Amino acid sequence: MDLRKLKTLIDLVSESNVSELEITEAEGKVRIVKAPPTVIQAAAAPVMVAAAPALAAAPAPAQVAAAVPLEAAAPAVTGHMVKSPMVGTFYRASNPGAKPLADVGQQVKEGQALCIIEAMKIMNEIDSDKAGVITKVLVENGQPVEYGQPLFIIE
Repeated sequence: MDLRKLKTLIDLVSESNVSELEITEAEGKVRIVKAPPTVIQAAAAPVMVAAAPALAAAPAPAQVAAAVPLEAAAPAVTGHMVKSPMVGTFYRASNPGAKPLADVGQQVKEGQALCIIEAMKIMNEIDSDKAGVITKVLVENGQPVEYGQPLFIIE
């Protein structure tokens, strides 16, 4: 399936009331699933795409909306937030078992490597854009991250 056709399908799913679409062609199978909206989410729901040789259709879970005060859901964060410049997998160290590049309480300089994000089999060092002390690591090692997702807080 060519990229233009896939993008068109993703756009159609994201703009419609369809929550899931699965297409099988000679090259394989593509399944597009729209993430359920949350109470706090302001933008349109993101769309996930998964390609696999065989996927079973699963019923969508029932959505339960809870009224959560915004203060409780998103506490005020002090300090500078270092955000992910790309989509990929977050790694705290350059090798498994190695010492993390940056840890809570560590003094960092501007331009110092804080973590690695693997995207399309390429390891990308993410550097600090501010000098200070790391007060919080917001992502677990090996977890997927999105573009703009906060990774560290530096004060």
